[in-house]
Amino acid sequence: MPIDLPADVLLTVMLAAMRAGAWLAIAPPFSSKAIPRTVKAMLSVVLALPVVASGHVQAPPATTPAIISAMVLQLLTGAALGFICLLIFSAVQAAGDLLDIFGGFSLSFAFDPMMQQGNAVFGKFFQLVATTLLLASGAYLVVLQGFFRSYKAIPLDGGINLATLTDVLSGGLGQMMLSALQIAAPLLAVLFLADVALGLLTRIAPSLNAFSLGFPFKILLTLALVGTVLVALPDVVQGLAQTTGATLMRLVTG
Repeated sequence: MPIDLPADVLLTVMLAAMRAGAWLAIAPPFSSKAIPRTVKAMLSVVLALPVVASGHVQAPPATTPAIISAMVLQLLTGAALGFICLLIFSAVQAAGDLLDIFGGFSLSFAFDPMMQQGNAVFGKFFQLVATTLLLASGAYLVVLQGFFRSYKAIPLDGGINLATLTDVLSGGLGQMMLSALQIAAPLLAVLFLADVALGLLTRIAPSLNAFSLGFPFKILLTLALVGTVLVALPDVVQGLAQTTGATLMRLVTG
């Protein structure tokens, strides 16, 4: 039995799915290479259907220039929203990278095939823990809510205000660096004091050659105290999800 669908409905679903697909390709945890592209494409359509059914979006004029312009704007809008999510959640991995550098684990630098980037031990470990907590705690629903708000605020033939995007990106970069330092700060302080202690020991007893024990000592210290950082990660991920949702709403509402 053939099913006839109006052309404007199909156009609306296509444009809404293009915004969702661009967002899913960049925003964590959906951007993981562990999720096949076919699944992401189907998920983008699934996200677009309730938005179209709600009646909050309308198709642009069915002319070739208008459709091409709308397609480009939806891809750029979805990519911008996804990059904001990626920027904020990168704070957890950045905290792990800081521990790798100061704790002596950066020598075990390896390529991550899932995220198509390189990181060391704690950078990868913190990223996996954050992704697991994001899915297990339901915090991803807050991020999805912020994304769905974009359909109400930005029409399918419109885009994000560039001035607002620039402001949000600059603030998001500062927030990422601050969050990374706050997550890793307790252990970084201990590692810094360990370096100071080794330096003083070398000055007091040069024959001991204390710096030769620096790397194994700091690695042991990091492994012993990393649990203090992991305990705080659930609250950190929840807070980052709330920040991401609020940032997306601010971005789409101007």
